[in-house]
Amino acid sequence: MTSLIGTGPVLLDLDEDGIARLRLNRPEAANGMNVPFLQALHTAVLRCHAEPDVRVVVLSGEGRNFCAGGDVTTFAEKGEALPAYLREATAWLQTATSALIQLKAPVIAAVHGFAAGGGGFGLVCASDLVVAAESAKFFSGAVRVGMAPDAGVTVTLTQLVGLRRAMEILMTNPTLTAAEARDAGIVTSVVPDGELTDRARELAATLAAMPPLALSATKRLVWNGVGAGVEQRLPEEARTVAELSGTADSREGLAAVIERRPARFTGA
Repeated sequence: MTSLIGTGPVLLDLDEDGIARLRLNRPEAANGMNVPFLQALHTAVLRCHAEPDVRVVVLSGEGRNFCAGGDVTTFAEKGEALPAYLREATAWLQTATSALIQLKAPVIAAVHGFAAGGGGFGLVCASDLVVAAESAKFFSGAVRVGMAPDAGVTVTLTQLVGLRRAMEILMTNPTLTAAEARDAGIVTSVVPDGELTDRARELAATLAAMPPLALSATKRLVWNGVGAGVEQRLPEEARTVAELSGTADSREGLAAVIERRPARFTGA
């Protein structure tokens, strides 16, 4: 096992079979996304692009959760400066998501705990295959805090589950079990919690043994069917998120999540 990025909020290593392990590494914050985290994620994905020996990437999270989405504590601390901060954060999230989709190697998301928000849920939707632990939960959550989906979710989720189901998930924010996410088309397979790492590794080994040029071409052809829509939607999503983050409803939504109470939205 070769360590390519051994410290920081995102870790990356590569084994002799060409399987790269990309691990989100802010367990104390449920792998919540802030600007340094997103910069590190982008760097790690670009490193996968640059390494000719990478045959497949397994994306996972350290700690109890895959990724809880945006770091709401950091967001709330920004106050009136939040729109500017989110413009920077969503720019990094856009480039990281695009780089993940454009990566020649297939990406397997191994999900445990929560995959939430534009970040966590968005990374799942931008992966090629998704293996989930039985206890995993999936949650959009953007509207709940007065914001809108990002990371291309308005395109990728719609492609995965269809327009009506995507509207329901994004607008009503249900917490989906792993089985429900599989049945909806978000997750490829569900395994017992204790088997997640082994199953993701087995799937990665299967892909790593297959012809890489054929896999890369297949991935490109499939994503090209939706990829243009994702690329076009990312800037609009980012603008919308930044604009909404300056509203009173957004500040109330963040405060309600942090204080664990119902939010009181006024439309302002």
